[in-house]
Amino acid sequence: MNRMNRMCSLALMALALSLGLVSRGARAEGRPSKLVIGLLPGESAPTVMRLNEPLRAALEQRLGMPVELVVGANYAATGEALRFGRLDVAYLGPVTYILQSRRTKLEPFARPSHAGVGPTFQAVIIVPTDSTAKGLVDLKGREIGFGDPASTSGTWVPRYQLLAAGLVADRDYSARVLGAHDAVALAVSSHKVAAGGLSLPIYQRLLREGKVSPQAVRVLAESPAIPEYMWTFRDGLPPAFREEVRQAFVGIDDPAALAVFRAESFIPAVDSDVELVRRWVDALRQASPSREGVR
Repeated sequence: MNRMNRMCSLALMALALSLGLVSRGARAEGRPSKLVIGLLPGESAPTVMRLNEPLRAALEQRLGMPVELVVGANYAATGEALRFGRLDVAYLGPVTYILQSRRTKLEPFARPSHAGVGPTFQAVIIVPTDSTAKGLVDLKGREIGFGDPASTSGTWVPRYQLLAAGLVADRDYSARVLGAHDAVALAVSSHKVAAGGLSLPIYQRLLREGKVSPQAVRVLAESPAIPEYMWTFRDGLPPAFREEVRQAFVGIDDPAALAVFRAESFIPAVDSDVELVRRWVDALRQASPSREGVR
């Protein structure tokens, strides 16, 4: 009987070990079978996939392995997928990164750098061309459109701009969540909202592509420089593979792969790079504690 019990125990241990190797074998060997990259739905998923295809192809060539792009249903979904290990790497805005890193250990490793301004970008608040608003204070009592609740340039930074002008959400203006930067621009151009906050680079591209008419909208205010988005590893990715991926990103010099980021290159990133945004987030939470923006 004892021998039978020992044999059963050994069999169960072997089964458990084999299952563990199936689910975690790639980690034990230090290299998964493919790299899964998460992207935020700043615009429609097909648009995000199309714009990032050159990057996917460049990484696939540099790493010699399949690379899969996944666009989250919303910003929080991408952050959660990285936190729970369903993604290996994700391109997170400062706010999404800050909020997720409070829940789990994440490691930023690269960010885009641009000619003349380095690793920064801006947000804008736009209004219809015929708006009577001359400054942000003139938006008091109006409805303002924002992107995803976790979007840095589509929600948090425009709200910080308004706060700096003395306007607090729900007290001085009503906020309308529209989900994406392009949706905000279209809502403003069609007078569905009095103003809207979005990424300046995306706004400029929408104008270039003719998706928004320059005769229909104008910029009311530009934000201060914002620390750029960061490519971020999930917790538990093998160190050797992390270094391989890190080198693949910072070594990219294909203009097509860098074009969607308007980048000259990807440069190293660390947690402290987004400290300025942490201060903005804290200021907004103190001014409007009931309006967290992200769970």
